[in-house]
Amino acid sequence: MNGMSKLKATYARSRVPLYIQVASALRRRIETGQWQPGQKISTLEELEQEFEVARVTVRQATGLLQNEGLVQRQQGRGTFVTDKVQDKHWLELETSWESLIAPIKSNIPKIIKVNNPPPWPRLAPEDGTLAEDYVFLRSVQFKTDAPYAVVNVHLERGIYDRDPGTFLTHTALPVLATLDGIDIEQAHQTLIIGTADPVTASLLHVPMGTPTAECHCVVTNREGVAIYVAEIIYRNDCIKLYINLFDRSKSRNGARNPEAKTKSTKASSTGSASRSRKKARRSKPH
Repeated sequence: MNGMSKLKATYARSRVPLYIQVASALRRRIETGQWQPGQKISTLEELEQEFEVARVTVRQATGLLQNEGLVQRQQGRGTFVTDKVQDKHWLELETSWESLIAPIKSNIPKIIKVNNPPPWPRLAPEDGTLAEDYVFLRSVQFKTDAPYAVVNVHLERGIYDRDPGTFLTHTALPVLATLDGIDIEQAHQTLIIGTADPVTASLLHVPMGTPTAECHCVVTNREGVAIYVAEIIYRNDCIKLYINLFDRSKSRNGARNPEAKTKSTKASSTGSASRSRKKARRSKPH
């Protein structure tokens, strides 16, 4: 990389297309308030020099932001931040069962037929043991007519057979949570950052190589059997991670009652198992 600038060296380390890298930097300026609603952004010439890219790359980057509704071009005047910039990060990945279920209850899955689906889910040592049989469901999840996630689910066959019609027309996890007689012991998810391959990009309506949030979500029963295993790929522009690092009410209770603090910590580490079992015993709505 002799003779290459630091900026171009940074570009070279990424597999993400150059215009998407530039668009990400511009989007960040809008999201952080560096560019305010209604403000004129830098000219194409200025952005071309700042990011050390070709004019066509800058046009592609600003065009991507325009398609997202973040900027608008005005003939003869330049490009401006839209007056009302909406926060598209509506889906919070939190750390409790209830907060995981609530935002996806009303979302609509579009089932995708898969030839030769994988018979077994991928399980890590901490994910529990395999069930005797699974049903594989692949879908694109929609929120207000816009795709936000590609979901691959392995659902224990006995659970699926209880209400296949509902599982095919509703998001699987909220349905599972309402089934009567399911003793959910633990639920956890892990998150990594990935990029959209050609198939995912097509399904989510994003450019190939766009950053994504990839979740591995597992629900186990009291016997430690993984009854729900999902691999979920989210659009990066709808996700935000929320973690409450300091809950004053819990801190005060813990200071007055050390035993209560110990119990609270134990409940949290098991994925709020008692609340999960209570939730799972509720009758399914008709």
